[in-house]
Amino acid sequence: MASVELRAVFKSFGTVEVLKNVDLVLEKGEFVVFVGPSGCGKSTLLRLIAGLEDITSGDLLIDGERMNDVLPAKRRISMVFQSYALYPHMSVYENMAFGLEQAKLAANEIRDRIHAAAEMLQITPYLERKPRQLSGGQRQRVAIGRAITRQPRVFLFDEPLSNLDAALRVDTRLEIAALHRRLPDTTMIYVTHDQVEAMTLADRIVVLNSGIVEQVGTPLDLYNSPASQFVAGFIGSPRMNFISGRIPEQAGAAVCGVRPEHITLSRDGGEWRGAVTLVEALGSDTFAHVETGDAGLINVRVAGQGRIKEGDKVGLTPDADALHFFDQAGKPVQPKVMTGTS
Repeated sequence: MASVELRAVFKSFGTVEVLKNVDLVLEKGEFVVFVGPSGCGKSTLLRLIAGLEDITSGDLLIDGERMNDVLPAKRRISMVFQSYALYPHMSVYENMAFGLEQAKLAANEIRDRIHAAAEMLQITPYLERKPRQLSGGQRQRVAIGRAITRQPRVFLFDEPLSNLDAALRVDTRLEIAALHRRLPDTTMIYVTHDQVEAMTLADRIVVLNSGIVEQVGTPLDLYNSPASQFVAGFIGSPRMNFISGRIPEQAGAAVCGVRPEHITLSRDGGEWRGAVTLVEALGSDTFAHVETGDAGLINVRVAGQGRIKEGDKVGLTPDADALHFFDQAGKPVQPKVMTGTS
């Protein structure tokens, strides 16, 4: 197992600065997820750790040893790509053995490592098959198995589920979580734009925005105490409702945020009155989009199969303890004492 530390790391491509003054310490055995929108720099940061890109300035340390000039093959890091990167003409066994053969390991050790990884990932029946004979989820398990056989200090995952359909994404996500439990001493760093993956997999989440680290914390830290309006809007599904105008101004803020699950919908009463403009019935939950006079368009989660239809007149009451307030720069502010939110 290994710790990973980045000190004042910058990365530029020509005149474009992609990462800006990144300071991070990832502890041994942690599962850390990098999240953020497309172009925020999360995959570039992963590639810097892997050695696939050069650091413009700053330092990368693994177990306290500076890695800036160390070749990728010497870092004892394994990377799992979204494209699987399997050799189509080789069997699963040969794909998993290739890197070990290049490292000149003994044949019996290669065999033992492959069978141990295959057993762990339940791909033993596929060892003689070619990649084209496997499903997407099976191919991704092979790619993960190939990484396991190298016995790395650090696992890197670059959006490994993005090519899978919805059901396979859930199944493979559960397998990756189980893998972390089986390898508790191995540090894992995982890149995704899907905050549901981040919330369910991570010990800690690193939220990036335009090359800057916005916040680092446990999933519930980020959900309950976002350090910026950006983090508040990115973490949580569906996203937080943001309200401007009179309501936040009463609290001395520019913006007020409230999550769909922290609003009560009723037929009578409520602090914000409005009409339902769209209903999304998911079976377990119903989401009602309500156009209100005071708060604008608000998305509300109603547990179960709520009997709500478009055009219904309803009232909304936010949980006062679950409101978030931000200034013009998107930073949290403590609200003034209010007599009400309406």
